[in-house]
Amino acid sequence: MSQQLAYVIVTPYSLYKSRTGGILSRLITRTGLDLVGLRLFAPSTELVKEYAETIVSAHDTQDRKIQELLREYVLQNLAPDPKTGLRRRVMMLLFRGDEAVRKVRSVVGNLSPDRRGGETIRDTYSDLILDDNGNVRYFEPAVLASPSYEEAERKLKLWARYSDQDGGVLENVIAYAPKDVGERTLVLIKPDNFRFATGRPGNVIDFFSRTGLFIVGARILCMSTAQAMEFYGPVREFLRAKLKEGVSAKAKDMLEKEFGFKMSPADQKSLGEILGPLQGDSQFDNIVRFMSGHAPGEIPQSEWNKPGTEKCIALVYEGVGAVNKIRDVLGPTDPSKAPPGSIRREFGSTIMVNAAHASDSPENAKREFGIVKPGENNFKQVIEEVYGKV
Repeated sequence: MSQQLAYVIVTPYSLYKSRTGGILSRLITRTGLDLVGLRLFAPSTELVKEYAETIVSAHDTQDRKIQELLREYVLQNLAPDPKTGLRRRVMMLLFRGDEAVRKVRSVVGNLSPDRRGGETIRDTYSDLILDDNGNVRYFEPAVLASPSYEEAERKLKLWARYSDQDGGVLENVIAYAPKDVGERTLVLIKPDNFRFATGRPGNVIDFFSRTGLFIVGARILCMSTAQAMEFYGPVREFLRAKLKEGVSAKAKDMLEKEFGFKMSPADQKSLGEILGPLQGDSQFDNIVRFMSGHAPGEIPQSEWNKPGTEKCIALVYEGVGAVNKIRDVLGPTDPSKAPPGSIRREFGSTIMVNAAHASDSPENAKREFGIVKPGENNFKQVIEEVYGKV
């Protein structure tokens, strides 16, 4: 088949070591495939056992011993931690395109004790260390991926069946010290990172990894016009008020130049009262269009709730002081005023096209969660669109 679905599972260790961004960058830039699904899982014992049973396969070109090693790894490292009882986090990435399975597998690479360079993800991030007698001393595959289209279909259907009960925004997966209190915040990796097949989405995630926080939720989001209007609703009145002075000054200069008369401060203020809200609404429409693909006036109201044409990644980060830590790494709204080393300084270009959004308070995070719905299961929806109901 040409148009296929392929998956990559980021292992608990790779997530813990904040290697997610680097892995995602490799996959986007080197496969040229469309990232269509993203979901966090805390696999149950039942899911782990069923998945482990599929690992050893005649369709896999890797040595049988490697396959058996992978099966044991899955059983020991994806199942709930026997010491703490906490479930472990894994991230499932879903790609679609021509020959997706082959392309993904070529970027992921095979496992070997003889490292041949840094060409593949496993060359860079995995470890297979043997002792002098050929016994395995340490093994970490970094990611898991299917060897064939048939295996991809089988395993994706399996994960889709468990995606409601074992996936979404994960609860009780992070261990805290007795006095520490966890906090959650929302991050949106904005559409400007997806204009072309670049490593920017992964690079932005790498920057956020400096916070030491944990990703506990993720989804691909095509924000509808209605969602964008609600999400940025608080900005609208701010823009309407803020732009009064600037637009009135520009209008005064233009009118005086065009008609040759002078305007009083009172007349200029009256212009601001009229034009400021209009300019604010125009800027608001630009934001909605940037995030969703359409301003409200460009499509019928009956289409406002349909998924938009622009892609974001929605991420939920958890940890102590999550809101402030994320905001510090992100930088201020205006990239020209952001400090060196911040995301918006590195990747932003304008106040609107500024790489990412992050909640500015725990209260706003809760409001934004309700709009973006980061736990919504469009991962399963994509799989069922290809294979039918699972």
